Amino acid sequence: MKNKRLVCIPGPTPVARCIQDQMARETVAFGDPDFVRDYKQLIEDLKSIFDCDGEAFPLAGTGTLAMEMAIANNTKSGDNVLIVSHGYFGDRFIDLCERKGLHVDIIGCEWGTVVSPAEIEKKLSEKEYSAITVTHVDTATGVAAPIKEIGDVVKKFENTIFIVDGVCATAAEEEYMGDMGIDVLLTGSQKAFGVAPGLFLVMASKKSLERRASLGTIPEFYCDYEKWLPVMENPAKYFATPAINLIWAMKESVEMIKREGVQNRYDRHKKNARAMQAAVESLGLKVLAEKEHRAVTLSNIIYMDGVDDAQFRNILMEEGIIVAGGLAAYAGKMFRLGHMGNIDTHDMVSTVATIERALHRVGKHDDMGKAVGVLMSELMK
Repeated sequence: MKNKRLVCIPGPTPVARCIQDQMARETVAFGDPDFVRDYKQLIEDLKSIFDCDGEAFPLAGTGTLAMEMAIANNTKSGDNVLIVSHGYFGDRFIDLCERKGLHVDIIGCEWGTVVSPAEIEKKLSEKEYSAITVTHVDTATGVAAPIKEIGDVVKKFENTIFIVDGVCATAAEEEYMGDMGIDVLLTGSQKAFGVAPGLFLVMASKKSLERRASLGTIPEFYCDYEKWLPVMENPAKYFATPAINLIWAMKESVEMIKREGVQNRYDRHKKNARAMQAAVESLGLKVLAEKEHRAVTLSNIIYMDGVDDAQFRNILMEEGIIVAGGLAAYAGKMFRLGHMGNIDTHDMVSTVATIERALHRVGKHDDMGKAVGVLMSELMK
């Protein structure tokens, strides 16, 4: 008999049955009054939850398209953009910006660490930047950037748009746009929201909307704010066909967040993450990210000597858990473990127990139940 498999990669994440049910509804016309009402409710809820004083755009596409939408509507060819990169996905902005004819400066750091707000302030002082991009959580490193502290710095530079890539953070890491000075927050449906892939979200502040208005005609079409603003104000209007069933699924996810309470959700993710990280460390594994900058959505876990990556991850799959491999210099040296969205205590216990069994099978662990005990002790504090 095969074990059931739990997907524990950094996204897509497991989809709760109530969200799946919304995706399975009979599809209706985009102008159906009930759908129009639901779409508008989702837009307003997103603005409320994330303290957005401008507009929310839940649209069909991936997180990469959300990145492009953020850049397209806030910069023009020849502008200066500062990219703060904590890993592979921070670097993704480089090609995107250079293709638009932007002048790019990059601040990076050793994987597992963060760029300090002081470094960012120094760089912003050197010239006028139209925008700064920061990936809140880079899934290549498992690092969470100090978004609030960076936002406090960017507030000093009133002509700079603060763009936060929240793809692997939003709905799990704290993100309050007004308080944190975030002008554009972008994300995808398949991570901490626990919805299937296919929907992206861009939330734009008034400052960002004003920047778009100042640019005149832009070369981009589908991801132009101004093409979508009339639809966001009245979803009965048409620009391009909305992802109807995914909109319903996202609405259900947001209803779950509202019932739990957004701050409670943030606190739950933090508690779960710290428990998971303590559990794997008790086995002699190491977490790549510095302790004070560890993400709550995933952990990037470095093997002890003598573990073959492909063999270990294949055993994990046989035992019922699917994880992701390391990237770049850490390929073959670590695995990436997602613990975000709507996972519960049963999922976490199963995951840690499976890691213990896999380590036992490769000859690296005999004290069965040790990490599960650490996990439960941390969760019950």
